[in-house]
Amino acid sequence: MSDDLDEFYNDFRQEILAGAAANSDYSLSEFLAIFQRELSEAGQIEDFTFCFYENAKGVRIDGFWMNDDAGIDLFIADFKGRTSVELLSSKEVETLLKRVSKFYLECVDKKYYEQLEEMSAVYGLARQIFEQGKTFGRINVYLLSERRLTDSFKKVEVSEIIGETPLTFHIWDITRLHRLRTSKGAKEPIRIDLKEVWGNGIPCLPAHLSAQTYRSYLLVMPGNLVADLYARYSARLLEQNVRSFLQARASVNKGIRETIMQNPEMFFAYNNGITATATEVTIERTAEGEVVTEINDLQIVNGGQTTASLFHTRRKDKANLDNVFVQMKLSIVEPELSETIVPKISEYANTQNRVNAADFFANHPFHIQMEKFSRRLWAPAAPGAQRETKWFYERARGQFSDAQAKLTTGEKKRFLAEYPKEQMFTKTDLAKFDNVWDEHPKFVNLGSQKNFAQYARRISGEWKADFSRFSEHYYRQAIARGIIFRATEKIVSEAPWYNGGYRANIVAYTLALLGHIATTRKQSINFEAVWQKQRISHYMREAISTLARFVNMSITFPPEGISNISEWAKREGCWTKLIASADQGAQMLNGDFFAELTDIELVKENAREGKKSQKMDAGIEAQTQVVELGAEFWKGIAAKPDAAKVLSLKEIELLGLAAQIPRKVPTERQAEQLLLILEKFPPP
Repeated sequence: MSDDLDEFYNDFRQEILAGAAANSDYSLSEFLAIFQRELSEAGQIEDFTFCFYENAKGVRIDGFWMNDDAGIDLFIADFKGRTSVELLSSKEVETLLKRVSKFYLECVDKKYYEQLEEMSAVYGLARQIFEQGKTFGRINVYLLSERRLTDSFKKVEVSEIIGETPLTFHIWDITRLHRLRTSKGAKEPIRIDLKEVWGNGIPCLPAHLSAQTYRSYLLVMPGNLVADLYARYSARLLEQNVRSFLQARASVNKGIRETIMQNPEMFFAYNNGITATATEVTIERTAEGEVVTEINDLQIVNGGQTTASLFHTRRKDKANLDNVFVQMKLSIVEPELSETIVPKISEYANTQNRVNAADFFANHPFHIQMEKFSRRLWAPAAPGAQRETKWFYERARGQFSDAQAKLTTGEKKRFLAEYPKEQMFTKTDLAKFDNVWDEHPKFVNLGSQKNFAQYARRISGEWKADFSRFSEHYYRQAIARGIIFRATEKIVSEAPWYNGGYRANIVAYTLALLGHIATTRKQSINFEAVWQKQRISHYMREAISTLARFVNMSITFPPEGISNISEWAKREGCWTKLIASADQGAQMLNGDFFAELTDIELVKENAREGKKSQKMDAGIEAQTQVVELGAEFWKGIAAKPDAAKVLSLKEIELLGLAAQIPRKVPTERQAEQLLLILEKFPPP
């Protein structure tokens, strides 16, 4: 066993203990929460609803999620708070997975839910399985273990089908989690052996010259193969940002379905096909020509709805796909270039929906701006603390761990003193912090990826309209909202009335209702005060505690015919019901809480001042960057062979001005325009 894994496990164990203490939660809950964050950020799952249940007959379930493909994800934890890494045997894997399968079988074939506490999360799950289980497209079972899977493990010896529903097992042991965390943000690649899954390779036509930097192939994919791949890998096949934006489109495209059902032989002619990327392919030469036999890290960047529709139409309508073929343009992108090239391929392939499909990658200017603020701005010392700290914005997954990877013990200690672990937040965290106040709270309850998609649509549009609103003021407000959000999670966990279910739903609606109540009084939460104190006040804590119980009572009594509370929380009606009772909730709050609120016009004025400062800062920063690049650099841009074709006369004049630095210095506005010119000449 490697020393790296031992060290990782020790850190992982301490993270569980610290998180459980900070959130007033059980260690098992924190263990599952860590896996939920990691797998969701990596695009392995959509999200996770905690649901703890087991009985003496060997039935057990720890969590679930109703995914976008009319299927269900079920989770079981292998966790006992072990002090060192232990082995997980093949027999134990089989036993744990059978416990989940047994739970599903109990629920789908009989009214098992009648034996359960009606207010519990497991009741709603069991009842939904009974009522809808026969319609599920797939069942994914996830085993999350703190142990290391034995090297002798070969395959799961458990039935891979329940009735007509395929069952897929996913084992995440501590070694696999370690690989994910230390991959510097890289996702776990999908490696497809076409001989194994299809019986032979797929003929291909090279569509590139001899250049080694870029290769592409044209393939004709059998419809059944595309459906099979989606059945096996689900939305993991879709490039992550495209996946986020397409998750809401689980329904089959009507035109695609009609073609499959009525004119399958014309599918190739009518359909636009699939655009995909991979990091490597294996090509074999046969008597009939070249064939692709293996594809490494396949990601579909355009054609996700086509892919999903083939799967759903075959499953729901029992469609025969034997005569259906799909064209695929497959581009081979080296791993080190994927962050820059894949977004461009996705952007240009999704021209009809460009903003939604490609504008919010990790290298979007908004994320870079938030990252700069987080590395520069010191948060005030909390009452009783001796020093100021910073919040670490993880623009790309794995940045926080990567920043510590090569530090000595002393350097790591100083790093964590500056950036405490509990003050790290991700893109999906930021989306939650903001959307409960500025968007419909149902988006937060739809899961981290869908919520992020909604956040991305809004923020990317606002950035294009006026980037200056994303100022230091915006950043401080976002951190304050994060402080309130995490404090609310702890308040709910500590509440005597909390029974261990629906915390995420309670938190989202509590804060949304709190914001609604303040807005109706033409007031706002004083986020600047929260930033300055780095904690919520006593009166806000009381208000949140009171309102959280009120919200819990509301959402756990849905209309007749709805049994799954977490699914109810995703609907418009849940928020409508709460809004209707907002006055009742407001009457329960202490007057001291209302006295702490600030006038909404003052908040708007502070935002306007923040925009002015940001515009000034951005101009100075642009001017500094242009001057530092120097006259020779700008002369080189002007001398590029295609400069005359892509640049306007005004832009050529600006380059002439920049070529005279330092004798002449461009204004802030001119500097911003010069930096825009650079976007037309991306580095090779």
